[in-house]
Amino acid sequence: MTSAKQSPVDVAVGILMQENGDVLLAQRPAGKPYAGYWEFPGGKVEAGETVENALKREFMEELGITISSASPWCCVEYVYPHAHVRLHFFISRDWHGVPQSREGQAFCWQGDIHVEPLLPATIPLLHWLDEYRYPH
Repeated sequence: MTSAKQSPVDVAVGILMQENGDVLLAQRPAGKPYAGYWEFPGGKVEAGETVENALKREFMEELGITISSASPWCCVEYVYPHAHVRLHFFISRDWHGVPQSREGQAFCWQGDIHVEPLLPATIPLLHWLDEYRYPH
């Protein structure tokens, strides 16, 4: 069990956004904490790696997509029972390739988010994301 006093693990998280505002969500594969939960794809930042480079690496490894550009959106810390994470969210509308299930994970494009269960750290961000995607 991880203590909240430990330094958080930096995680790069990408929100791929289509022109109509739909975003890509992926289901965590079996064998990982919170298996079966839906999340925005991404992964841990390796030693000596920038957050943006980690994002690009993770998207290639997990989904076979090349991120051409991504803009920082927000950063959130969350303490799970197994880890204290600092999630660096990026939004990208500029990528090459079609998502592929390279880790056996399910994925889907969503306008209104209807998949369940969602990873707990993701839930509070959905309102902000909707305001960003669909400004009034």
